[in-house]
Amino acid sequence: MNELPGRVEEDIGKRRLFRHGQGVLVAVSGGVDSMVLLHVLHELAAANQWRLTVAHLNHQLRGRSSQADEHLVRQTAKKLQLPVVVRRADVRRFAHIQKLSLEMAARKLRHDFLARTAARLNIPAIALAHHADDQLELFFLRLLRGSGGEGLAGMKWRGSSPSDPKLDLLRPLLDQSKTAIREYAAAKKIRFREDASNACLDIQRNRIRHELLPLLRRKYQPALDKTILRVMEIVGADADFAGLAASDWLERQSRLAREKGVKFDELSVAVQRRCLYVQLLQHGVAPNFELVEGLRRAPDRPVSIGGSLAGSGYRPRNRTVREGDRGRGRERGRGRVGRFASRDSAGLVQLHATEPGGFEAGALRVELKGRAGEIVFDGLSMSWHRSPGKFLGSPKPQTRAEIFDADKVGSMILLRHWQPGDRFHPIGMKSAVKLQDLFTNAKIPQAQRQGLILGLTADGDVFWVEGLRISERYKLSKSSIRRLQWRWQRL
Repeated sequence: MNELPGRVEEDIGKRRLFRHGQGVLVAVSGGVDSMVLLHVLHELAAANQWRLTVAHLNHQLRGRSSQADEHLVRQTAKKLQLPVVVRRADVRRFAHIQKLSLEMAARKLRHDFLARTAARLNIPAIALAHHADDQLELFFLRLLRGSGGEGLAGMKWRGSSPSDPKLDLLRPLLDQSKTAIREYAAAKKIRFREDASNACLDIQRNRIRHELLPLLRRKYQPALDKTILRVMEIVGADADFAGLAASDWLERQSRLAREKGVKFDELSVAVQRRCLYVQLLQHGVAPNFELVEGLRRAPDRPVSIGGSLAGSGYRPRNRTVREGDRGRGRERGRGRVGRFASRDSAGLVQLHATEPGGFEAGALRVELKGRAGEIVFDGLSMSWHRSPGKFLGSPKPQTRAEIFDADKVGSMILLRHWQPGDRFHPIGMKSAVKLQDLFTNAKIPQAQRQGLILGLTADGDVFWVEGLRISERYKLSKSSIRRLQWRWQRL
């Protein structure tokens, strides 16, 4: 049990994570992993002359528990006679403003805090407490999300901070199991705090930890940890090779200005994908499989990537239609809100504010005024009718027809095409999910997804998706007093 510091020191030396005498910022949450990391590095620091500083961000998400975490970290740093930097962040408010999940908002604020602290104190490296069990959980998280080789390779011993690429993120415990970490904490009587949210099965990572992995170990592969970590190493090496090959090819393309050389279509599929992936990141676009494949398979064909071009001054042209009696005020909306990417025959990616070929980017804003109306948008004819009526139970399913709570939908709506990143709360489900995941589960081809039309409320919430179930938030309920009947058909 007490061999843990020796194993960690061996890993640090073998992978040259820390230099002799350097400063290290140790990220400490108060949980068992980071508390053990702090104690192990402190035990090794004297012989290696490392200068440790403790950093703790109070996320203020768990009330008194968050305060207790902070108090423990301060006490421990004082006991070990180490300098400590503590800050507090309003994660909920930040998540709301930035429209992020709490997890992503906390991660962003945490990395920003660590990077700012390291830069201010002139510390070149930040030590994180990720371990072998984290790697295993991350593998299955990313596998279920459809990640590629780089994602399945997991975390690296050394990486760049997402908030400041000049700073190193180091993971000295990456070869150590959770069991070994807990045993060391017990043997050394190290105090730590348990986060109750780690047992919540509403969180996918926790379901993987508490349900999936025990089942796989018990029923399918007792040596699961060793097997998956080996797979991650193999996949990671393959992904690194494809990345290097892609970087080399892109550099030669730039240097030779498209003169004679290996053509894009002659590259292996893995390298083609990596070339497109790298270029999309350089353009500030988050790559996904559908986008990369759409570009890879067809040169000079625009692929929608959603959103607007940051800093370009481009704004979609929204047009408003006031609908009264049926047949009045028809307006045909064309195009898709957002941006498009294409790649030429040489494999170089370009972004466009509108779809090449003169296709106008736009959306159709409609005011549902009066009792009924009809709308035509990009090849789809939609009619609507509002009427009073008490809740008489869920309506019977009809082909190309839905019924909503009219007051929840409101009088102003927006029609547009699907964009990657759109979220939707289907009726019968507990929470909103990515539309892309629903499309995948429903086996809707990528080309068909591009043409599907969405209905959004004035607040930007999706209440209807062509061909899918309605939103849970806008269904009829016992409190409903008006109905909105919605019918559609392709022209």
